[in-house]
Amino acid sequence: MTYSLPNPLLPFLLLLAMCLLLVVGLSLVAVRRANRTRLTWRLGAGLVAVAGLWLLAYPPSKQLRSSTSEVLLLTDGYSADTLRHLLRQLGPGTRYWRYAAPTSSPDTLTLSNLAALRQRMPDLQRVHVLGQGLPSADLPGLGPVEVVAHASAPKAGFRMANWARSTEVGHSWTVEGYLENPAGTGPVWVRLRAAGAVRDSVQLPAGHGPFRLVFAPKTEGRTVYQLEARTTGRGGLRVPAEPLPLEIVPARPLRVLLLAGTPSFEFRFLKEYLGRKGHSVAVRIGLSRGLTQTEFLNQPASEVGRLTPALLSRTDIVLTDAAILASLSGAETTALQGALRNGQSGLVLLAEPAAALPRSLPARSDFRVEPQPTVAAQEPQKLQWPSASATTLAIVPATFRSSPALRTLVTTQRRQPVAAARRIGLGQVVVTTIAETFPWVLQGQTVAYAAYWSHLLSAAAPPQAAGASIMPQAPWPRPDAPVAIQTTNLPDGPITIRAVGGNSTKVALRQDARVAEWAQGMYWPSTDGWHQASQGKTTSWFYVFSKQHWQGPETQLRQQAAATWMAQPRSASGTRVTAATSQPWSRWWGFGLFLLGAGLLWLEEKL
Repeated sequence: MTYSLPNPLLPFLLLLAMCLLLVVGLSLVAVRRANRTRLTWRLGAGLVAVAGLWLLAYPPSKQLRSSTSEVLLLTDGYSADTLRHLLRQLGPGTRYWRYAAPTSSPDTLTLSNLAALRQRMPDLQRVHVLGQGLPSADLPGLGPVEVVAHASAPKAGFRMANWARSTEVGHSWTVEGYLENPAGTGPVWVRLRAAGAVRDSVQLPAGHGPFRLVFAPKTEGRTVYQLEARTTGRGGLRVPAEPLPLEIVPARPLRVLLLAGTPSFEFRFLKEYLGRKGHSVAVRIGLSRGLTQTEFLNQPASEVGRLTPALLSRTDIVLTDAAILASLSGAETTALQGALRNGQSGLVLLAEPAAALPRSLPARSDFRVEPQPTVAAQEPQKLQWPSASATTLAIVPATFRSSPALRTLVTTQRRQPVAAARRIGLGQVVVTTIAETFPWVLQGQTVAYAAYWSHLLSAAAPPQAAGASIMPQAPWPRPDAPVAIQTTNLPDGPITIRAVGGNSTKVALRQDARVAEWAQGMYWPSTDGWHQASQGKTTSWFYVFSKQHWQGPETQLRQQAAATWMAQPRSASGTRVTAATSQPWSRWWGFGLFLLGAGLLWLEEKL
């Protein structure tokens, strides 16, 4: 303990004189009392009360060893044990701040500007970051200062998650991720909640691990689904629900050419389904030798008697059976293969298991058909694909032999492929051995029917030409953090970003030096929720997550940014600079002594 004369000296001398007079006065009153039985008690209580007043005004100081070249920054989720260990190692006088907004933590000094930290401590060489870590955008403010990360133990929650931020209505939409649960509380259910109901769920027997959930949205618009995890019993794991923002856009209208060798219920139901969905459908069905029937839905009549480059340029998908494909002339086969390789059209073939695949099928050798045994071919089997229901049954006359060149689309319950896709140039060839799906419509399973054909047609559809777009580059945009906005194929000029219910902000763009079609700008969102970015007729929506949501991925991003920052070459750090700093005692000691002395004097009077 140390004590030094304060400056200015006059208040110090005045208080000292007052305290001395108070001691003398209390002592004289105690000595002159007639009852001197507790004289020592009263004299001691008076001295304690006066000493408390003195310490309340001028508390003594204690010397603390501290490091002036190293500081501690506390971020969300830091460990108090790690903080105490570092203070013992560096010295109890080492300074530390909570890195947050100035009003977020009144119990600890806050710091929100790393550049100001370097100005405040010119000898700073090393910063110890405890907890979640620093945002990647703030690290450059440290300059040459070394960063040492002290990550906290992992907590129960979603460590990562990935999903498409936009999907078409009726199409399968997938959420994949990993649940972290160090405590291992037994089996945990991960649920996808949409429109107030659980749409898909999966059980993790070990209480942690990867998961995959699938759902097919039925309505258009912007929505926010929820991802949650919990155990079945009471008092178990309850992970707070995390938001899953999704923009559901109208289904892409396709131009489909249906070619059938003979009339069938399969093509009839498929034609009606595609027409109701708004697709342009051209139908050519063989009735007899040299006689065909044509029909057109949602498009004007045209010549579809032969496959020509002109016809295929107006067709997204050619859906045919094996008989038509086998009867194509050489010129038609060449035109079809050219459209596939150029990415103009896709091909869907309904194979006939009783016959070999047509020789004109592109990549025919990769689709090796294996007929099912007679008994198995007569019993309906469960089919599996993303968003398939548990009651989707169909006759499976044959399956495909697995091949690295094929992308499996639909399988049986025993993981045998029954529908697969093969890339040909820029196009896709899809072959299925399921000859009849119209019974699903007759049985009322219209959702399964729509999901099945939407899955196959999406796999065969050619990619859309890239248009103008506005996209944020950050996977997890946050308020009060910079978000890089990239535009593609937009004219020069700023874009406008508006938060729902908020004000509009103009964002200036700078053209990318490597790709002329790209331009980038920085946007600082001030609130969470949906944001609209627009320029002219081009409009895009993106979602800004609140600071409380998706802490697992945010922690990973910050730790990766810190690791990248620490891996950069920098000048060797000098020796640690230590100093002795004085820290005054808490004034509560003086206040407590004053209350103790005054209380004893009052009690002695009552006895």
